[in-house]
Amino acid sequence: MTRSTLSRRAFLARSALLGCSAAASPLMTPVSLAAAPWDTRVVVIILRGGMDGLDALRPYGDPDFAALRPGLAAARDPALDLAGGFGLHPALSGLMPLWAQGELGFVQAVSTPYRDKRSHFDGQDMLEAGTETLGSGQEGWLNRMLQQMPGVEAETAYAVGRGEMKVLLGPADVADWTPDAALRMSPQALQLAELMMEEDPAFHAALSEAVALSDDGSGIMAAEQSMTRDMRAALRGAPHVKIAEFVAERLRGETRVAAFSLIGWDTHRQQERSLGASLERLTQTLLTLREASGPQVWGKTAVVAMTEFGRTVRMNGTGGTDHGTGGAMVLSGGAIRGGRVLGDWPGLAEADLYERRDLMPTGDVRASAAWILRAATGLDRQVMESLVFPGLDMGRDPGLML
Repeated sequence: MTRSTLSRRAFLARSALLGCSAAASPLMTPVSLAAAPWDTRVVVIILRGGMDGLDALRPYGDPDFAALRPGLAAARDPALDLAGGFGLHPALSGLMPLWAQGELGFVQAVSTPYRDKRSHFDGQDMLEAGTETLGSGQEGWLNRMLQQMPGVEAETAYAVGRGEMKVLLGPADVADWTPDAALRMSPQALQLAELMMEEDPAFHAALSEAVALSDDGSGIMAAEQSMTRDMRAALRGAPHVKIAEFVAERLRGETRVAAFSLIGWDTHRQQERSLGASLERLTQTLLTLREASGPQVWGKTAVVAMTEFGRTVRMNGTGGTDHGTGGAMVLSGGAIRGGRVLGDWPGLAEADLYERRDLMPTGDVRASAAWILRAATGLDRQVMESLVFPGLDMGRDPGLML
């Protein structure tokens, strides 16, 4: 399909005349349904705020853990025990069937090269840029990967959610979608828009999609543009469920890369309550992706959930934890070689901690992402280390993918 020559600015000007809301993000990006150049699906979830990997994935087997986190050690549940002396947070218990089937895994004691200042903004910028230093580039590592692949078009990759997904920022075509996008058009305006775009297949398809995603059942939209029953149900659900449903639907088609974020991981106070709620959302997100994508697509999917940094080993005076360094990475999907906790565990003795306060990072979170991308796309190691993640040494292949 050839892309329309109508400019985005001209189209938005026309939309304004029709009374369209510019919030309908499918109208903001070019849409084409070309065949993707590879078959494996990669979903990247940014856990914004700094997930506490010592609580999400509790290192019961470490002799110093009980003294540092006595409440967690006392709450050990043998039913949630994993390999190598680790156990899941109770809010992740719904993922135990995935663990048993080899569709869930973890990498402990990992981080980006970011150190010491512990700023969310800088940490997330470095995580999504995939670079060695701050300010060394504006492109995201997923976009740099897409630039190396032939035949990539907007429908190949989706950035999903309200905020900017810097991990997909760059010149490679990427489509965007926001779960609460709203398009309000009268039947007369809709008919006029369809007439205007009748000879422009790309924008006509985009309009149809935007109308479908925005229909709230009020009856003002044309009946032929209504969504499927499953999509309607998803759009009435919680935001993270809506996003997971939408991503799964796209993965069943031409989309091969999707990225979105989950917030709520900055647990300075009352961590027991707030972290549990965030982990439940992560559990629901992964299970929704699995169910909605279907066995065939899920079997070709790798989900990578990563965070900008971990948190302090010791709790603070308000029952929370502060910004740290080493953390945990969550892997899921039918294409993942799961049922394992990977990473070089550094220990929790005070002398083993980073600056005597944080979990010591022994691995680079970018290396795990690089091995997954390499397995999914076939790009060689030199391209991954020099262009996708500049300056990275991927190290030995950990065999993350089937």
